[in-house]
Amino acid sequence: MDLIVIYSGEFGERVIGNLINYSTFCISCADACTHCKDAKYGFADSIEGFFKLIDTALLPAFIEDSAGEYLPKDIPNADIAIVSEIHNDLLLELLPILKDSGIKAVIVPQESAAIIARPQIEEICDREGIEIVFPKPFCDLHLKPPDDKPVIRRFIAEFGIGRPEVRVEVDRRGRITHVEVLRSAPCGSTWFVAKQLEGVEVENKRELYDRISESHHSYPCTASMERDKELGDTVLHKAGYLIREAVEAALI
Repeated sequence: MDLIVIYSGEFGERVIGNLINYSTFCISCADACTHCKDAKYGFADSIEGFFKLIDTALLPAFIEDSAGEYLPKDIPNADIAIVSEIHNDLLLELLPILKDSGIKAVIVPQESAAIIARPQIEEICDREGIEIVFPKPFCDLHLKPPDDKPVIRRFIAEFGIGRPEVRVEVDRRGRITHVEVLRSAPCGSTWFVAKQLEGVEVENKRELYDRISESHHSYPCTASMERDKELGDTVLHKAGYLIREAVEAALI
């Protein structure tokens, strides 16, 4: 499966870095690094292109006839596109272009409380036959029946990113000895949190939750701390709850 990434802002760069998994991408453990991700995965050959657009903050509130001048001129053929933090008007203009490039599905991560034109976007995708999802945050990417989005489902399975899933090993004393990452947050934070949980006593919920929260906040997550009306909380907090839920599910 091939993909492209079209983005504006830091989050898109983190996703690209995590997908490529180059040796200096994750530096969160600093001198304590155990190279836990080395040779575990790498999708550089699957990325047909990535395009950084002009910062949305530098664009006018409304872009009418000139939207095309801000978009990539030559978009390669691919199965799926991740489109992150770009201007609403550019996204609306971009969708038919993606269709012409063979794109079958689009993921639009929402890492901030910014409002996007979801009804209009969904209408265009329905017309063009494009699968689309709007995970908020990106680490809430998941599908469940009766969702009929086979391309996005395949992406989650093949690339192993989306809503975090882990396997936890516990010794006789009730302490975590190892956390295996089965599916990671797209930014890669799940790997860092997994390493920080080693040695934690699982019955000590306060210590467990504190360690999850502290390690998640220590990783350079770019989710917004602005309160989101739809979530009733910040996007960053939602991301933290998702990794905690993944650890709790693994301990049942």
